[in-house]
Amino acid sequence: MALIDFKFKPGIDKQSTEAGAEQRWVDSDNVRFRYGLPEKVGGWSSLVADSIVGVARKLHSFVDLEGNRYVAIGTDKFLLIYFEGRLYDATPLASTISSATFTSTGSVTITITTSADHGLEIGDIILFDNVTLPTGTGKNNSDFEDKVFQILSVPTSKTFTVNFTSTVNAASGGSINLKPYEKVGPSAQSYGYGFGIGNYGGTVTGVISTTLNGSLGADTAGTGGGSTVTLTSTTGFPTGGGTIAVGSELITYTGVSSNDLTGITRGALGTATFGTSNGQAHSNGAAVTNATTFAGYGNAVNAGTVTLEPGLWSLDNFGQVLIATIANGKTFTWDASITAKFTTRASTSTSGFETTNNPTASRVTLVSPTTRHLIHLGTETTIGTATTQDDMFIRFSDQEDINTYIPSAINTAGTLRLQDGTKIVGAIKAKEVILVWTDNALYTMKFIGAPFTFGLEQVGTNCGLIGKNAVIEIDGAAFWLSPKGFFLFDGTVKSIPCTVEDFVYDNFDTTKGQQVSAGLNNLFTEITWSYPSQGSTFNDKYVVFNYAESSGVPGGVWYTGTEARTSWMDATIYKNPFATKFNSSATGSFPEIIGESGLGQSILFEHEVGNDQINPDGTITTVPSFIQSYDIDLESRSKDAKGRSTGPKVAGEIFLAMRRFVPDFKTLVGNAKVSLNVKRYPQQTEVQTALSPFTINATTDKKDTRARGRFVSVKIENDAVNESWRFGTLRLDLQPDGRR
Repeated sequence: MALIDFKFKPGIDKQSTEAGAEQRWVDSDNVRFRYGLPEKVGGWSSLVADSIVGVARKLHSFVDLEGNRYVAIGTDKFLLIYFEGRLYDATPLASTISSATFTSTGSVTITITTSADHGLEIGDIILFDNVTLPTGTGKNNSDFEDKVFQILSVPTSKTFTVNFTSTVNAASGGSINLKPYEKVGPSAQSYGYGFGIGNYGGTVTGVISTTLNGSLGADTAGTGGGSTVTLTSTTGFPTGGGTIAVGSELITYTGVSSNDLTGITRGALGTATFGTSNGQAHSNGAAVTNATTFAGYGNAVNAGTVTLEPGLWSLDNFGQVLIATIANGKTFTWDASITAKFTTRASTSTSGFETTNNPTASRVTLVSPTTRHLIHLGTETTIGTATTQDDMFIRFSDQEDINTYIPSAINTAGTLRLQDGTKIVGAIKAKEVILVWTDNALYTMKFIGAPFTFGLEQVGTNCGLIGKNAVIEIDGAAFWLSPKGFFLFDGTVKSIPCTVEDFVYDNFDTTKGQQVSAGLNNLFTEITWSYPSQGSTFNDKYVVFNYAESSGVPGGVWYTGTEARTSWMDATIYKNPFATKFNSSATGSFPEIIGESGLGQSILFEHEVGNDQINPDGTITTVPSFIQSYDIDLESRSKDAKGRSTGPKVAGEIFLAMRRFVPDFKTLVGNAKVSLNVKRYPQQTEVQTALSPFTINATTDKKDTRARGRFVSVKIENDAVNESWRFGTLRLDLQPDGRR
């Protein structure tokens, strides 16, 4: 029988079954569509030799008056500046805690004691300054001076511990000034309800953890049936007593002896086995977390300290001055024009660009596109009083003056309030208007002049934004991810048809919507949403809408994958997009944090560079990719002299016999692999044919094969470095092979 061409429509179809998605591709990873054809995505290369500590969730590029380019990077712990291949720490500092004292018991752990309640928490970052060590530590003041530490435990309201890089001799006294970094927020979003929604209900970075050395039974005893709980290590656990979490059980203890926790009480705070006073069963090696400062079941949590959303930033620029606002926190500025810019931190008191009169709790900030008002959304009704924060309230500064907010007859400062929804989620600039989303509605905010300055118009409902970074603007049109689907606003709100919608939403952990990162790759007309799937703490999946390729394709051109990013910035002042990739189990190198534990690592990549992943140390990692077709059945038709069908289509009734196929690659660098997979019935698991996968290179003209089945699918992939491909048309030599 002659070779039969199989041409596929662009995009992935996961709404249909694999057999029903005729002429479509049904699965992919690291693949895009261009001019209707699938191809492997471009590679990415690390921009700096350092990796970033923590989760980067916002990138913003800007230039100064001399043409120097900068990228501000907002993480869950830091505000960083990228400039020409280097990173600089511009994180603002909170109020200094003076004259703290230093205690070491002859280990790497150091206890710092303050004269008043310090208000610090596990995972906080702190800078040591004006250090005078007590006599006998065996260390020099310079070992600690201007060094940054992570707080690993908080035994009391006036003490906390950090770890040094080596053992410090026993000593006590001295004096240290402490400069805490401004708190941004948790590394991950977590929703809690009722009691126990503080640290115990959320995700805490940097918390001390270890494992059980021995099992725990569903009883009141310790490990192995004893009266103590034995850990692999007790380093960092409060020695004067505290609480540990093992699974969902809390266990209190009164002391520490070697690696044993003594004076234990199992099933504390209502976490015993249901209906009993016994603790829960845990196997040897189970994870143990220091929960001493967590809010447990039955304990009320101070609402002012509960953070359910992750650490986020709003980043914008007022000319050459960066404006950075911590979500639900203060606004800071960083001036790129000063000589000492790289040794100067963002501050509320930056000369000429002070923000001391700004609200101290705002969900989102941005600078209006033409009038240069600094706008705070979801902010305070009384400036400077965080307890008056109204999630639907908007406040804007005087024009060209980012530190004047009190309305008067001679300025354009003012306020507005939205009605539809419970909180403002996000806002972006779109040509002459600002688009503002609540959790339920979309508003336009437009400059209208005196006396009201800005006017609001509701343009959509039941179309709320799922997270502040889940929206992208393209030439005045906005595309966003909602809890209810994908939407477009181009003057009116429209729902976007999506051929992978069920796949995305069935796997998407929508309780972590504030972690979603939307990115535009304008060169390839792609909008990408990275999101966390069910069971994942951080972004691990992505979905792409190709808005230029979608014309005339039912359901649009969509594709999916697993190389998720936590932040993205399109090519504007740089020729290629920038993005960050997070690894929770790795350790970042910048800023250098002594005693760093559990903060994870973000890598800043330049995308569309080569074919592979170039790591910060210069090593190369393969970027594998694949695409798989629908289950093709034999279409048996009578043909006239011109090859036109004259008979009915017979679908899945006749077995196929495949003898050969002809590969057709528009582009092929290195090798690609082609697999043929067969099955008898649509519900069965497909079986790879005996000779698959076939290795294809630029000189391959055909491949002989032997395969038999009612349905066949084709999979194209690569799994080695320096490989890239763009596929054309599938040609198979098929013939009927009998019935069953």
